[in-house]
Amino acid sequence: MESLSPNMYVHDVKSTMEFYQILGFKPVMTVPENDEQPIWAMMKNGNVSLMFEAFKSIEGRLPEISRQMGGSFLLYLNVKDIRGLFESIKGKVTVLSGLETTFYGATEFVIKDCNGYVLTFAEHE
Repeated sequence: MESLSPNMYVHDVKSTMEFYQILGFKPVMTVPENDEQPIWAMMKNGNVSLMFEAFKSIEGRLPEISRQMGGSFLLYLNVKDIRGLFESIKGKVTVLSGLETTFYGATEFVIKDCNGYVLTFAEHE
């Protein structure tokens, strides 16, 4: 294996892209390209790539994926300068858990994105 790029299903790709731009992600590609309402997008921040796809794009093809927003998984993102990141986004996102030091020595905080997905940001010192 070489990499992992989660493809997360969402109702509105454009608003999801706007949310992830707050977290420092940059658009890499959209389908259709340069469309005001893309049905798929890839965004990247450093070595982390995420894909977002509209539920409507798979309508009738993969009924197993039709579900409520959010998910039963958590995205765990390693970052540098976690305190700076937290300060830059804390008033712009839903924070579920503020900065804490874990029993395994990481400093972490947890947020919920605009689709109900949970993201943990961590810095290991």
